[in-house]
Amino acid sequence: MIPLPTGHIAVIGSINVDFVCHVSRFPHPGETLHVRTATTGLGGKGANQAVALARLGAPVELAGQMGDDALAQVARAAMTDAGVGLRFVQTGGGDGTGRAFITINDAGENQILVHGGANMALRPDDVPALARALDGARVVMMQMEIPPDIVVRLCDQARTQDMTIIIDPAPVPPDGLPDALFTLATVLTPNETETQALTGILPTDAATARTAAAVLHQRGVECAIIKMGARGVFHSRRDGTDGFIPPFAVTAVDSVAAGDCFGAGLARMLASGAPLGQAVRYAAACGALATTRPGAAQAAPTAGEVEALLDSQGHCP
Repeated sequence: MIPLPTGHIAVIGSINVDFVCHVSRFPHPGETLHVRTATTGLGGKGANQAVALARLGAPVELAGQMGDDALAQVARAAMTDAGVGLRFVQTGGGDGTGRAFITINDAGENQILVHGGANMALRPDDVPALARALDGARVVMMQMEIPPDIVVRLCDQARTQDMTIIIDPAPVPPDGLPDALFTLATVLTPNETETQALTGILPTDAATARTAAAVLHQRGVECAIIKMGARGVFHSRRDGTDGFIPPFAVTAVDSVAAGDCFGAGLARMLASGAPLGQAVRYAAACGALATTRPGAAQAAPTAGEVEALLDSQGHCP
C-alpha cells in the first residue's frame, strides 16, 4: 500500500459544468449529426484534479471561483460528495459558472470548447484569498483555465512557501505560456499538442520527447513530463536524468479527464515522497484507467484500482 501524503495537496484552478455529447465521428464544418448520448457533469481542470486526488485518498483543498447560479450548485454538490475541501472556493463571479462543451467520437478522442465564465473573471485582488489554500500544503497543482497572470502570482506565492509546484499548461494561452512559469514551475506536464505549442516539436516517441524536453529545460523548466497518450510518457530533469514509461494496455472509451487524473496521481506520489520515476508510473496508470470510463471528474480511478493495474501489468513501483 502506497502511503498517503502527510499534508494536504492544494489545487487552484477552474471549476466547470460539462455538457458531453457522444457521436460516431466528429462533424465536418456545416454538417449536423445526431448525438448518441448526452450527459451533464462536473468538469474543469481544477475540479477534475481535486476529485481525482480525493478518489485516490489524498487530502485535497480546492481554490477557485464559480458563478452565483444553478450550475454552481451542481458543481458544489458533486465536489462535496467526492470529499474535496471547498473552503477556498468563492462564488459570485460575474460571468456565471464555467461551462465546457465536449464531443467524443467512437475512437475515444475528444474536442472541447470551454467558456471560462467565473474562472476567467478572477482578478489580482482575489489572489490572497486563493493563496490561503497553500498554507500547510506540500504540493500545489495549477492549470491554465484561469487568467495566466493569476497563475504567475500564485506560483510566486507558492515559491516563498517552498513547495512542489505542478503546472499543467493546458490550454496553452494564445500568446503562449508566460515566461515566468517556465522557471517557477517545479514540474511542467504538457501533452503532445501542448509540447508542440511550447517547443515547436511534436513528440511521438522517447527520442523526440527528449529533444522537446531539452528545449523546455533551456527555457528554465526544472522537470518536464511529456504525456504522449497511447505512446507512453517521457520524464526528464534539467540535470540530464530521464526515463520513459510505456503505455498501459487498456480499452479507451473517453480521454477527456486522462491528463487531470495523471496529474492527480503524480501529485499524490510526489507529496508522499516518492521518487520521480515511481511517481510518473503511478500517474500513467491513473491516466490510463481514466480513459476506460466516460466522463470527466467521475472517470477518476480509486487507489485500489490503480495499484491493481500496476500489479497486473508489471509496472508495480
